[in-house]
Amino acid sequence: MKAIPEKIISFIKKHHVLTLATSVKNEPYCANCFYVYLKEQNVFVFTSDLSTKHIQDTLINNYVAGSVVLETSVVGKIQGIQFNGYLIQPEEEMLKIANKAYMKKYPFAQLMKTQLWVLHLTFIKLTDNRLGFGKKLIWETSSNNSN
Repeated sequence: MKAIPEKIISFIKKHHVLTLATSVKNEPYCANCFYVYLKEQNVFVFTSDLSTKHIQDTLINNYVAGSVVLETSVVGKIQGIQFNGYLIQPEEEMLKIANKAYMKKYPFAQLMKTQLWVLHLTFIKLTDNRLGFGKKLIWETSSNNSN
């Protein structure tokens, strides 16, 4: 697998909320989720109830898109990623790793009855105007043809 540029990883680690976009029967939907990023696995980990629309959508179509952005009105500071990937319920070893990382960052989640989800990234595009207006860094798996 091609290495993910460090600038992308650094941006992801500085933030904690992603927007998840799903689509079923040409009906898009978005949800915001607190996340933990696991670099070794190249995944986002988040929690969400099985009954939510975005999770119900992913049970039908688990290929998703999303973004993480820096909220700013200063054009020269605009930063954000757009991504594609597929969402799964972690099992066995991945569940242990995901749970440990998520609970360490969000200990309050232990009080909630919710399900852990793992989003395996297949495409990431970082826009970072600090590197030059409209500067983009792109990473994708060799099997992904998204732009």
